[in-house]
Amino acid sequence: MPGLVIKDLPAKLHRKLKAQATRHHRSMTKEVLAVLERALGEEDRAQEIPPPFKGRFVLTDEFIAHARREGRE
Repeated sequence: MPGLVIKDLPAKLHRKLKAQATRHHRSMTKEVLAVLERALGEEDRAQEIPPPFKGRFVLTDEFIAHARREGRE
């Protein structure tokens, strides 16, 4: 399993992480993994769900290419 070393971790962040790990009854390593999984999981979900469509028509690659051929930028 790959490892990760974090250098120059600010003392304030270390204290916060340690306190949060204690509250969740986890080691600091397990707490960091939980925080990373949560943060990266949110990012993955955000990329899966497209933003709501607010225009009158969808700007597809085909539409943009056609507009460029007509000289529109």
